[in-house]
Amino acid sequence: MKNLNLLSRLLSRISLNYTLNYVEIVVKTCYNKLMETNILMESGTNELEVLEFTVGNNHYGINVAKIKEIVPFHVVTPVPNSHPNVEGIFMPRDMMITVVDLAKVINAKPSPDIKKDMFIITNFNQLNVAFHVHTVIGIHRVSWADIITPDSTVSSQDSGIATGVVKIDNQLIIILDFEKIVSDISPETGLKVSDIEEYEGRERSQAHVISVEDSPLLGAMIGNSLKKSGYVNLTRFANGQEAWDYLQEVKSGAVPNDIACIITDIEMPQMDGHHLTKLIKTDEQLKNIPVIIFSSLINEQMRAKGELLGANAQLSKPEIGQLVGEIDKLINAQK
Repeated sequence: MKNLNLLSRLLSRISLNYTLNYVEIVVKTCYNKLMETNILMESGTNELEVLEFTVGNNHYGINVAKIKEIVPFHVVTPVPNSHPNVEGIFMPRDMMITVVDLAKVINAKPSPDIKKDMFIITNFNQLNVAFHVHTVIGIHRVSWADIITPDSTVSSQDSGIATGVVKIDNQLIIILDFEKIVSDISPETGLKVSDIEEYEGRERSQAHVISVEDSPLLGAMIGNSLKKSGYVNLTRFANGQEAWDYLQEVKSGAVPNDIACIITDIEMPQMDGHHLTKLIKTDEQLKNIPVIIFSSLINEQMRAKGELLGANAQLSKPEIGQLVGEIDKLINAQK
């Protein structure tokens, strides 16, 4: 039943405009993987589904949770004076979607046969964006613990767009930072740091806030925004495992148990935010610490998972002002 449910979920992401031949290839590839790995996602398992695709000769990955659907290549309408990486726009089912050419983003050669290319339509940060790729390979279920964070030699804070690398069947798959790709094209789609202005100048709070975010750039932006709003006692971690190791020190008494609130992303190597939330909320010593999930992936399905795990609040990543307001509310409720 689990495999059939996930196959149904996969089929819902495939456009009815596919040729029967392509549907057969995609479904067979993905269904075989589902049968092998029992891929159905459950809350807090520290696993994710990765869709493998190619651009040029390289293999890349995207979290399936970001995917709305997959459609064949469409002829797009170019938009004058748009960003060089924007291919144009198209309107499936009366919904206008911007198409980003990933080959241009990663400086790869154009497709040799564009008619066989695919659009991966995504939804994150409350945006629908299509990414033009060359082929779709299939879906893999992997553990966040198996995803390696690229070092600064291949992915710098300012220009890197690789969030992780995973090896599957002797093939290295680079997981791309799609949020950063979109933010580089349109900075206003990133964190709404201007929303912090109404909180600036407040009395400084000594409440200890922990921020768990794997993106160095976003981590720094979140940290700066929280400090501007008065939360100066801030500890940052790059993934859930680092935060959990620190919480073990708290439990042992090695560091003070003065944590007022934990903010966590969902997508992180080593340990994701859902698994971290599950560990905290099932631990007798830690379960009363408020946990806020702050992620680009917040949608109806993800919200249900977070609620099941015991998250105290869940917010979409652009809304940094709402995040500060939620921290205020949760900390004041403890007084």
